Amino acid sequence: MKSLSERDQKHLWHPLTQHQTAAPPLAIVKARGALLFDKEGKAYIDGIASWYTAIYGHCNPHVTDAIARQMQELDFVMFSGFTHEPAIELSERLMQVLPENQAKIFFNDNGSTAVEAAIKMALQYYHNKGERRDTLIAFEDGFHGDTFGAMSASGLSSYNGPFEDFLLKVERIPIPQPDTMDEVLEQLERILNHNPCATFVFEPLVQGAAGMKFHDAQGLDLLIQKCHEHDVLCIADEIMTGFGKTGKNFAVDYLTHKPDIICLSKALTAGMFPLSITSCSQKVFDAFLSDEVTKGFFHAHTFSAHPLGCAAAIAGLDLLQSDEIVERRIAIGKHHQDFVTQVKNHKKVKEARTIGVILAIDLAVETNRYGKLRDELYRFFMDRGVNLRPLGNTVYVLPPYVITEAQLQKIYATILEALDHF
Repeated sequence: MKSLSERDQKHLWHPLTQHQTAAPPLAIVKARGALLFDKEGKAYIDGIASWYTAIYGHCNPHVTDAIARQMQELDFVMFSGFTHEPAIELSERLMQVLPENQAKIFFNDNGSTAVEAAIKMALQYYHNKGERRDTLIAFEDGFHGDTFGAMSASGLSSYNGPFEDFLLKVERIPIPQPDTMDEVLEQLERILNHNPCATFVFEPLVQGAAGMKFHDAQGLDLLIQKCHEHDVLCIADEIMTGFGKTGKNFAVDYLTHKPDIICLSKALTAGMFPLSITSCSQKVFDAFLSDEVTKGFFHAHTFSAHPLGCAAAIAGLDLLQSDEIVERRIAIGKHHQDFVTQVKNHKKVKEARTIGVILAIDLAVETNRYGKLRDELYRFFMDRGVNLRPLGNTVYVLPPYVITEAQLQKIYATILEALDHF
């Protein structure tokens, strides 16, 4: 009988994979808590919560039970012309934790489409007002997804390369740091004065795909303030940072000036279901109200507000606000801080940093995002039962909140072993 990996190779095309050179994918047959299991029964600690989604642990019974109950009551109904209790309750619950300026919830099905909808909202916002604004502002090295609007806002050529001639107009600025803030503000001012800018799209505080690059909250606050002074809408991409990753429920909770639009996905449904949300202020929503039908937001996804995804998201919010998860988030943050202190002066470490449950270590070596060293590090970690996916020379940890202290310490020990090995 052929193995799962052998059967996989006959028909499947995997993301972020050069199939000519890539090793066969590892077949995972079971997951519980912070662990993944292969067909041989070997366990792997999921040190990145499967791309930051399974933050309450894999197969969390509170979430799976909620989905099971919902599928017996209402499996699915299209969201155009209909509504249902899970979507309504989720919107009410989200408004309790999102910034006070957020008023409306638009449903999508993944992170890229959440950003895509946000960009279209911003462009049409001005179109409905009789203004033509065609320019986006975004950070250098940002990543916002793989659909065309999201790609346009992104700044990583490893993803965008073949498509760069087809993207929307974007002006880029560096991320704000205390020692560069004046220069970044001056650059933003020039862009605002010389371009018909519609929106500023940003990952708040942490640029995930860029290698968990951190930037200054006070600086970001000033950039948002400056954009608002020029009547430019601001879009916060909280797809990676949302739901407690930075120490607060959302990274924008560190800011005084709030974005007009917020994008949520990944941990929204605890990794159980593909669903995303684009929330916006009342001001944005009101610009689409008109006796002219075409001024409505004619953007739709077949599975918008899927009842099963909404049920999973409601259950996830229960867990996010529970005493147990809050305590675990704090504990993980303290362990990360201790490890940064331990490792920051290692001769192989260029920089170590942490915020909330996010830990990132830049190695003192240059390598391509998908270069040989990255692949060797990945195999080194997996051979030792730890699932970490380095971003170039950056090793990062973003574990499920339910990870045990012993599992977390094994991740740290494996990273130390790697530093001494390579």
